[in-house]
Amino acid sequence: MRLCFHLINITTWTVITASDDVRDRSCGSDGDVRVTPFWTNQNGRVAIVTGGAGGLGYETARQLVNLGMFVIIASRNEEEALSAVKKICEENSEAQVDFEFLDVSSLRSVREFVRRFKDRGRPLHVLINNAGAMLLPEGRPVDGFETHFATNYLGHFLLTRLLLETLVHSGKDESYSRILNISSSAHYAADLRLHDLQNAWSVFVCVFTHRVCGELESSGAPVTVSAVDAGAVNTGLYSHLRCVARYAHKLTARFFFKTPADGAATAVYSAVSPHLERVSGCYLHEGRCVRSSPNSSDKDLHTRLWQNTCDLLNLQHSLELHSHIRRELK
Repeated sequence: MRLCFHLINITTWTVITASDDVRDRSCGSDGDVRVTPFWTNQNGRVAIVTGGAGGLGYETARQLVNLGMFVIIASRNEEEALSAVKKICEENSEAQVDFEFLDVSSLRSVREFVRRFKDRGRPLHVLINNAGAMLLPEGRPVDGFETHFATNYLGHFLLTRLLLETLVHSGKDESYSRILNISSSAHYAADLRLHDLQNAWSVFVCVFTHRVCGELESSGAPVTVSAVDAGAVNTGLYSHLRCVARYAHKLTARFFFKTPADGAATAVYSAVSPHLERVSGCYLHEGRCVRSSPNSSDKDLHTRLWQNTCDLLNLQHSLELHSHIRRELK
């Protein structure tokens, strides 16, 4: 039985309105009922949080650790990440948390990260693609792709593809593995052009989510994937605003922006809630399961973007989960 949420109060974790009869993965519902969140112990489950050294990623990692998960903080800032690990361990003497270097804007770094992770032989139950870049001066990392496109979309696309087999093997009928792609409401207003890589990435993330959802469902793999939008959260992403805008942001952030701890609630809920078991293809905006933009549901765009991205990364178009991922690590 699928559950698809119509309204979730994730800030206070008190009342949730849900549909208990969903025949497809769309998020509208009728016949709402009240349910109560129940957080089961997450011991034995493993999560990767990219960009987990600070901001929203750190709070997500911290809260998952406190629920008993083993969390790998994947970050390119080693000093900040080690400080985050230390802080979590000081807060929780039973914390299971580790750091692994990952620069998601570098395809080589992504491949090396996956290789190291697989060499450790751990399962993977939750992948949270959280690392992001915003308002940076236009630039191109070593691979030659625009920075925002490489960080927010392309690197996570590759990371997800290379970890899919592990996610599939870790999922079970009663407990699916979960992929969460942290997204942004900016995709509703994005000027969608496949060549406009700096501004269209938020749409690409939603398209990628829908496409992977369809591939996984058609194969019967025990893995779900959803896009998660925490809303306006006061994080370091705004540090690259110009002087006047940065000053205005500082003045208004406490009134109009969530703290990272509050913003992480949506991601944590999406990662552990039994009410979202087997629910896939949702766009969770501030705890509300809503429809993403019409562009992100365009089937033709799904196909073109998927094929173009696979070609950029030299990946096969088809998801032959048990045969080709090992070859792609070479």
